[in-house]
Order: sequence, then structure tokens, then C-alpha cells
Amino acid sequence: MYAITFKEFYDSLLEGKLIGMRCLDCGAYTCPPKAVCDECGSKNLEKTLMSGRGRITTFTTTYIAPMGYDKEVPYTVAMVELEEGPWIVGRLEIENADEIGQELLGEEVEVFGKEFPTEMFYPDKKRRVVPIFRLLRKF
Repeated sequence: MYAITFKEFYDSLLEGKLIGMRCLDCGAYTCPPKAVCDECGSKNLEKTLMSGRGRITTFTTTYIAPMGYDKEVPYTVAMVELEEGPWIVGRLEIENADEIGQELLGEEVEVFGKEFPTEMFYPDKKRRVVPIFRLLRKF
């Protein structure tokens, strides 16, 4: 059983909050929701409110989107190491990532959620919420 559901995770992102899980055995944080601790594999997890802040570790900008996403390009996807330790993937809220380049690495961000149109290959999916990273420093 999950300490938090994906619905709860995405609902909190839409409210500007990041929830994760803290392992009661080793103290490590896991985010997004999983059945076990990323560090020790324990199922002894509790829901916790996380800072929602982290640093960009890598990123890429997509100019040619997969089928069904053509109205969303270009977009930048980043991997962020959260203050609490876990790494999560989401979109970077930025229009000129290719102009800024590698200077984005290590930049501080905060996370929130944004709802996008559902995916054409999953017609039964009711919604699509994506983690979005906002830069804390202006470029």
C-alpha cells in the first residue's frame, strides 16, 4: 500500500505543494510516490510535506515533439535534485533555455503542477498533471 496516491501527489502539485514520503527505518525521502523507500526498500513510509525546492542537474529542450504534443513545443525538461535528496523530472518554465545554455546547471528552482490536455494514446485518462520547475533567479 502506498503512503500517498498519485492522485494525492498531483492534486498537491496543482496547489503548489510537493508531498513525498519519509522512510521511518532509514530517514530517506522518496518522491514521487513509490511502494518502497528508494534507499533501503522498506515499506515503512509516512507522507511528508517537502520543501519543493531543488537544483537543476541536467536538462534538454525538445523542438520536435512526439505525436500529439505538437502544440507544446518547444519545451524544456529538467532533472532536479530536491533539497531532501530525491531527484524528480518535470518541465522547466523557461522560454529561452537554448540561449542560456549550461548556465542553468545548478540553478535553484521550486516546483508546482500544471494540467495539460490528456494524451491521445490514453483516451481513458482523465487528466495529465506535469511537475513544473520555476527558476528562483531571473535570467
